Amino acid sequence: MALWRAYQRALTAHPWKVQVLTAGSLMGLGDIISQQLVERRGLRGHQTGRTLTMVCLGCGFVGPVVGGWYRVLDRLIPGTTKVDALKKMLLDQGGFAPCFLGCFLPLVGTLNGLSAQDNWAKLRRDYPDALITNYYKLEEDQARQLAVVQCVAVIWNSYLSWKAHRL
Repeated sequence: MALWRAYQRALTAHPWKVQVLTAGSLMGLGDIISQQLVERRGLRGHQTGRTLTMVCLGCGFVGPVVGGWYRVLDRLIPGTTKVDALKKMLLDQGGFAPCFLGCFLPLVGTLNGLSAQDNWAKLRRDYPDALITNYYKLEEDQARQLAVVQCVAVIWNSYLSWKAHRL
């Protein structure tokens, strides 16, 4: 509990920095889970560079983009009722999620050295499945229940890492 309280204090004092670092950490953890539990690479087969890439993507892309989006969403729909949460979820899932995945998957492909043609083919293959899977994940994101959101994020990041690195 002391660690959780320290995290909450840091989040209150430095929301942007903590959010970016949290996103990077969760992306890295998601990749480790993907490589070890889903792909079963083992410690010798673990691709450390891939994990570091996912950490960098979390800090440099996911954290700032998602954090910025939530700020915009809170300005567009400034309420906390269940109806407001539903509106936020619909806007998030109907508008933001398709755009985010459409940027994230090719970005990973580019960082992995895929040619434009191969990246486009991979996006066409993986995007529909990734978007549908996104719609199945819990929508606690909108409720901002931080502990649940972070657990869901680790699972989601594991899936995204697996999907983005599957050739």
